[in-house]
Amino acid sequence: MDNKQIILDFIKKQKLAVLSTVDKDNKPESAVLEFGETDSLEIIFDTFDSSRKYRNLQTNKNVSFVIGWDENITVQYEGVAEELMDEEKKKYQKVYWIKNPRAKRWARREGIAYFKVTPRWIRYSDLNKAPWEIFEIKL
Repeated sequence: MDNKQIILDFIKKQKLAVLSTVDKDNKPESAVLEFGETDSLEIIFDTFDSSRKYRNLQTNKNVSFVIGWDENITVQYEGVAEELMDEEKKKYQKVYWIKNPRAKRWARREGIAYFKVTPRWIRYSDLNKAPWEIFEIKL
């Protein structure tokens, strides 16, 4: 199995991630959130336009995630976020809702926004193995 597939298989099993953004003054902010993923390792999430992460993404599109840990396996992920609009938003909402069907209830709320994150760098770490299995991919 190739490294991208190992990462994708792991991410598909996870429900939550920690997203980190940076505000206009370079102060970090992190939040736990639900997410969806594509087979291209893109991450989809929603947020409200009143949130700090939304405001941060208006001035700095670079983000990072940490996904997993319960099984001593984790993924560190860096990428670029893009707010989704119109038909593209509808397409990715469906992807997001497959994993998070209850999130549909917020779809019509005022101020809801959807983002797609395109990966640039990912590190996979499995600390159950001896030696540890750790690898990185750059995209």
